[in-house]
Formats: sequence, structure tokens, C-alpha cells
Amino acid sequence: MRLYKQIAVFVATSALVGLSGCQTTSSSQLLKTNESQVQTRNIQTRAFDTTDKNKTLRTVIATLQDLGFVVDKADEILGSVSATKLDGYQLRMTVTVRPRGETQLLVRANAQYNLIAVDDPEIYQDFFTSLGKSMFLVAHNVD
Repeated sequence: MRLYKQIAVFVATSALVGLSGCQTTSSSQLLKTNESQVQTRNIQTRAFDTTDKNKTLRTVIATLQDLGFVVDKADEILGSVSATKLDGYQLRMTVTVRPRGETQLLVRANAQYNLIAVDDPEIYQDFFTSLGKSMFLVAHNVD
């Protein structure tokens, strides 16, 4: 009976060791970058010729509201705005604003549809088209 317990322990230990060899570490996965991630980042990011972070954040908020989003959180220090659109589905958008060089700000939008990352360029194009128009109107003091 004791031999059977030793064999069972040996088999279980061997199986665990064998399975752990197949596991990939999350840190190695995090460091891998492929071309599709770079393309997605390009779709999600636009540069604007302004250095007024506060005004840009306010314009981002107004644009999100114009597109039917409800702003959940805005942080001027971090330069981020999070908003949700509920219309039979849940679309969440997080937009960050950060400096780029001396004369520009980078605006990056990241959308999630029911907790799944959105990689459809049309969503981002619509947002940036509206944001670009709003930025133009704000820069020229048009209400």
C-alpha cells in the first residue's frame, strides 16, 4: 500500500513538473511587441499643435460628451479622461494627453467594448475627426 502512495506522489509530481515546463511567464509575454500593437498605437494616437494641456483635456471631455459618452473620471494632473457610452452595449474610452516635444501634445484614445480592446480604426477615426474639429473651433474662439 505504501508503494502505491509513493508511485502516486511520483506521478503527480512528474505531471506538475512537466506541465510547468509548458507554461510561459507573463513577464516574457509583456515584453513581446508585434507589428499589430504598433499599428494599433498609431491608430489610437494623434499629435496636436498646442501646448495647452488643460484646454485640450476640456476639449476631449466636450468631444466625448458630444459623441454620447458620459464622463466617469477626469484627472488634469495625469492628463486622462475616462468615459462610458451605454447604448445597448458598453463602450468605454480612456483618453490620455501628454507633451510631445516643445510645441505639441499627443492624444491617445483607448476603447474597450464589453472589456474587449477595440482595434477597429473607424472608432478612433470618428473620435479624432470630431476632436480635430473641436480643437480648431476652440483655437479660433468659436462657440
